[in-house]
Amino acid sequence: MTRGRTIARLVLAALYLVAGIAHLTRPGGFVAITPHWVPMPETVVALTGVAELAGAIGLMIPRLRYAAGVGLALYALCVWPANINHAVNDIALGGRHLSWWYHGPRLALQPVIIWWALWASGVIDWPFRRRGEGDAG
Repeated sequence: MTRGRTIARLVLAALYLVAGIAHLTRPGGFVAITPHWVPMPETVVALTGVAELAGAIGLMIPRLRYAAGVGLALYALCVWPANINHAVNDIALGGRHLSWWYHGPRLALQPVIIWWALWASGVIDWPFRRRGEGDAG
């Protein structure tokens, strides 16, 4: 499990690193899908980029790993409304509308991304903990 968790952590950190850079260097698409009720969307998008970068770095630092995992899981939960807004309102990005073949799996996989952050950072062991492992008795 340790090797798998390490690989999962490295891949997740790389993905969040790329996403964080994208949020900071090309914020237009992210601002476009931000729900109307979010105040100062440009600032929020920039802050989400910083949060993604901080989470990616935190995953690589053992003493920060747990906090990074919790933070990235909460982050993924908090940006879910933007993904929903993108899908429901069929917001075009770069002149392209994405079909439900994209939006459906993207929305359905958000809980997996949340779990991935928690598992890769060692916050949870589910579902890989062996039966009886860690039980008193």
